[in-house]
Formats: sequence, structure tokens, C-alpha cells
Amino acid sequence: MTDVSLVGQPLWLRILQFPLTRLIVLGSVLFYFMGWAQARLEQFHDSPLLNAAIQIILGLAAIGVYVAYGKLVERREVTELSTPGLGREWAIGALCGAVLYTVSAVVLMLLGIYKVQGFNPLLFLLPNLALAIKSGVFEELVFRGVLMRSVEDMFGSWVGILVSSLAFGLVHLLNPGATLGGAIYICIEAGLLLSAAYLVTRRLWICMGFHMAWNYFQSAVFSGVVSGAVSDPCLLKATIEGPELLTGGSFGMEHSVVALVVCTTAGVILLLIAIRRGHLMPPMWQR
Repeated sequence: MTDVSLVGQPLWLRILQFPLTRLIVLGSVLFYFMGWAQARLEQFHDSPLLNAAIQIILGLAAIGVYVAYGKLVERREVTELSTPGLGREWAIGALCGAVLYTVSAVVLMLLGIYKVQGFNPLLFLLPNLALAIKSGVFEELVFRGVLMRSVEDMFGSWVGILVSSLAFGLVHLLNPGATLGGAIYICIEAGLLLSAAYLVTRRLWICMGFHMAWNYFQSAVFSGVVSGAVSDPCLLKATIEGPELLTGGSFGMEHSVVALVVCTTAGVILLLIAIRRGHLMPPMWQR
């Protein structure tokens, strides 16, 4: 549960340090913070550089709240957000996220479904930068950092993966063009992939890199719809025409069977690496 012994500590502090309390208290604060960041994302939509700067500031503030809760309330070292190796792990995650989306898009190109008709100016890469920052930081803090870790502390890693993946997929039903099928696909492909990425290192930087790069390449480079959210014209002028099973329809690539296969395969590989490293945690009553 925590990195220090609970013996001799007052009851109120032990209650605060219990994983369920973390889930309720810290989870609620960060979820509210995430909603506030989403509102700023929409408010400054027409000022992309300012929007990105605001999301960076809000993201750093959210990380600060997370770390402060771990240090001051749980009295532990917040190893999942420690800075040594930050750049390398984030870069590895970002590279993997970019490659996975590119592979999915190339498969659709080879099938004649995704057709590039030209290029927009490089400035079209800017508007969706803020979206990638907001989703990568806040969603990973909430769903992997708080939800998955709290459930894992109580019921073990397998239940943590299941619960966080379900919650992560279902919350996307709040997006304007959301579909139940798209949410279910996200539970399977993205929920498993991002949970496994966390378990490989037991740190959040690689998850943030994965998440940011996938969303950025989807929205800013390939002009795709991000999980049923509104899309803007981006670098590639493209048309996507074909069966919804392959294109993902109004929900975007996450509802495509191509992304389902690509991302789920990657998630299984990462999960096997985590198991081999002994990074999965048993339930609290077996520890």
C-alpha cells in the first residue's frame, strides 16, 4: 500500500493512506482538474500555442498535486513519477505510440481506404498539440496513476488492469461522436496497452508518451477523429472511405479492427515483458 509501515501511526492517517481513500480523494481532485483542463482546451482552441502552454502548466500542476499527496499524505516515495529516466521512458513511449498509429494508418492505405490527397502547411501541426498534452498527462494520472494503482494495491494487478481498462473505455462515451463499440474497443486495445506499459516500468512516463503520441499523430498528422471527439484539418489532406469495421467510422481509428489487432498485440507483448520482470502484484491478502 505504502512505502512505510503503518504501525504506530494514528488511525486518521492510516485511513488517509488506504488505497480506497486515495481513489476517492486524489481521484476526485484530479478528475475535476481534468474537466477544468478540458474546458480551457475548448476555450483557447483558436490560440494553439497559448493553449499548449496552458495545458503544460495545468499538467505540471496536476503532477505536483499527485506527488504532494504521495509524499505528504501517504508518506512514500512517489517512484512512478520520479525524474531519473523521465526523458528516455517518455521518448520510448512516444516512439511506440507514433509507430503503432502509423502502422494502423499504413494498413488502411494499402487497403485503399485511407487516401492522401495533399498536404496542409506545417502550422496545421499546432492546433492539436494541446489536446495531446492534456489527454496524455491527465488521463494517465487518473486512470493508471490513481485508479489502476489503487485497485491493484487492494486486489492485485489483474483486477487493476480490468477495472482501469473498463473505466478508461467507458469515459470516452462522453465524447461528442462516441459509440458503445468504440468505447469497448478502447477498453480492450488502449486499456490493456497503457496498463501493460505502466507495468513494464511501474512508472507513468512511458504511458504518457504512448498516449500523447498516439493522439497527436492521429489528430495532427493523419487528420483522424480522436475517440469520437471533434477533429480539425491537419497536416495530411486525406479521405477515409470504407467499411466502418476498418475505418472506425465517426469514432475514429480506435474503433477500427486494424487498431484493435495492432494495439492489443502490442499490449500483450508488453504484459508478457512485465510478467517476466516480476512486476505484477498479488492481492493485498496474499502479500
